[in-house]
Amino acid sequence: MMKLLHFGMRPCVLVLFCMGLFPMGLFPCDQVAWGQVSESAGSSETKGPRPMRVEDLFKYERYAEPQLSPDGKSVVYQATRIADASKNTKSTHLHWMSLEDGTSSPVTGSAKSDTHARFSPDGRRLLFESTRSGSPQLYVLDSSVLGEARQLTQISTGASTGIWSPDGKQIAFVSTVRPEFSQLPFAQSDAKNQEADDQAASSLVKAKVFTRLFYRHWDSYVEDKRQHLFVIQADGTECRDVTPGDRDAYPTSMTFSAGDDFCFTPDGRYLIITAVPAQGESWTTNYDLCRIDLSNPKSNWETLTKSNAAADCNPKFSPSGTRMAYKAQARPGYEADQWNLMVVDCKPDGTWTGEPKSWTTEIDRSVGEYSWTSDQSIAFVTEQDGATALYTADGKAKPTRVSLQFGDALGGPSRAGQITAMHTAGDHVVLARATINGPAELYVGKKSELGTAPLRKITQGNDALSESLERTAPESIKVAVEGDQAMQMWILKPPGFDPSKKWPVAYLIHGGPQGAWEDGWSFRWTPQLWAAQGYVVVLPNPRGSTGFGQKFCDEISGDWGGKCYRDLVAGLEAIKKLPYVDAERIGSAGASFGGYMQDWFAVNEISKDLRCLISHCSVYNFESMWGTTDELWFDEFEHGGLPWELPGKYREFSPHTRAENMGRYKTPMLVIHNDLDFRCPIGQGHELFQALQRQGVPSRFINFPDEGHWVAKSANSMVWHNEVFGWLKKYCPPGGR
Repeated sequence: MMKLLHFGMRPCVLVLFCMGLFPMGLFPCDQVAWGQVSESAGSSETKGPRPMRVEDLFKYERYAEPQLSPDGKSVVYQATRIADASKNTKSTHLHWMSLEDGTSSPVTGSAKSDTHARFSPDGRRLLFESTRSGSPQLYVLDSSVLGEARQLTQISTGASTGIWSPDGKQIAFVSTVRPEFSQLPFAQSDAKNQEADDQAASSLVKAKVFTRLFYRHWDSYVEDKRQHLFVIQADGTECRDVTPGDRDAYPTSMTFSAGDDFCFTPDGRYLIITAVPAQGESWTTNYDLCRIDLSNPKSNWETLTKSNAAADCNPKFSPSGTRMAYKAQARPGYEADQWNLMVVDCKPDGTWTGEPKSWTTEIDRSVGEYSWTSDQSIAFVTEQDGATALYTADGKAKPTRVSLQFGDALGGPSRAGQITAMHTAGDHVVLARATINGPAELYVGKKSELGTAPLRKITQGNDALSESLERTAPESIKVAVEGDQAMQMWILKPPGFDPSKKWPVAYLIHGGPQGAWEDGWSFRWTPQLWAAQGYVVVLPNPRGSTGFGQKFCDEISGDWGGKCYRDLVAGLEAIKKLPYVDAERIGSAGASFGGYMQDWFAVNEISKDLRCLISHCSVYNFESMWGTTDELWFDEFEHGGLPWELPGKYREFSPHTRAENMGRYKTPMLVIHNDLDFRCPIGQGHELFQALQRQGVPSRFINFPDEGHWVAKSANSMVWHNEVFGWLKKYCPPGGR
């Protein structure tokens, strides 16, 4: 959906597995002690329950990327821990667990980052990405090697997102290179890239040269480099660039990326890739599936989806290799269009033998993560009514919703929460699931028992910390809005809530705008933490929000300050009438599109009802936004064309055109904007702050020169939270009265 948005190895110690994941039952590990510490994270929290504090955000263990072994009997996942929040230090390690007897062991333990684990097809080896040598490289753990993981790649431009070929003899991966060297033999090309990087690093001149868009993206300069796919033999020999030329072979926008965005064909002779448009990649969404002949990579890419002018991505073959699934949109230029799941019959070399058919058009929801459960069935996740839902589809009947059950106290068996990852193998499925009450935990169950038996939680590293915190369950309400629609909102009451008192409100607006507040978790905007400051937290899902049907989502386009704004006004009026709300203590905050809405609030009458505003990385001036942002398709679709073609559309709902109203209402505003934010560039913050200051509006500008659209570094995050909560408390004192 729309991405303005808010979000050296040590000596080896061998661990004996109780089950035979590997023939010898042995797996190398760098630090067993780390795994022991991880399971007791937060064990010092003996008093409670108590309200959550900012520092608690950095005590949680963060689980991601669960991968089942091919036989479905064990799982490997990654866990990230913040070592020292004040120093921005963290590490990510891999863990293994037997699903038969619950045995759990750390797999890696370097002081760096070990991620993206993938089992070999026979389950005997584990491929993963690590920064332990400095740059990201691929490593392999093999049961026959009694020692450290073997470094597979040594490419100067780094290696990431490695996947196995079906026979386990080859590995494909991504590296960002200079296209002018890509036609050379690998050794020469790699040396040329290294030489160019060294010269740039040592030169006193830091000038950059651009010849096309994108030249920068999200938070970094990409210049004229390209993301290429490489294939290396599993023994580390014969590495080669299989997508040479001046074109990206891997998604440059996260909107069109779903993790492993390429795959081998069942016969291992080709790669099916998600290719960036050959021209106009910053203003078109026409991502295509292309087939790459590994025996002749310099030949032209074969476009499989040329009949669709919108986005196609995320190919996956069925277990037998006789079908391929992928995700597709229908409307060119519209990144928030509904994603449908397409399935096509094919040969082992990926040649299509029929026409693609959508398996999901009968449900009015976008497909997210998906996985083949058999040759005839696919399980997929979709946003639905402020949470996520799991469906199964077979192409013959309307997709069927699976009523998931979770066997823990995180949210109770009736709450689906937010499913952030899914993988299936054998008869097992593993899910990563979060709720407003806590970050993602991992759950496993049998595919044959989905909907009839609770999934079992297999991660325990956060249990002690979670049990020490007083967390309140969210309430879901609906508010009637124009067009015979209803807007869903989450309400989260503070710890120690007394309904006989009057409480202040934090009215939080989500980003996107095509996004939603779900019953989920974020380490950036954490509703539980806001509630713990002594506020009733209200999370509205107005027009433009996802998970409520495509029409509801579409109605934000070209109308940012229209129906969506009026939905939010209606939501605020409903909240003011609640018996426990103090209508004189309401503040609002938001980031990205949510920041835009703070700016729009500031120049409209709703501002009179708000004691303060917090605007993070906002859009303030649509005209200058187009000229400085990275993904142009976003602005051009929203406004229907280019600024000089439709100047009225770019100005209609642009807060800068009504800046004089800020001086009329004088609602205090905290402005946060960062130098490396290339999505909503820093100039938006400068323009906004100058308009506020020039009119004498109480305002404060927080600038993080080393952050992008998000504030990701832990030390900066602590400052960010202290500034935000300090501003809120100054103008909307917390607590019940």
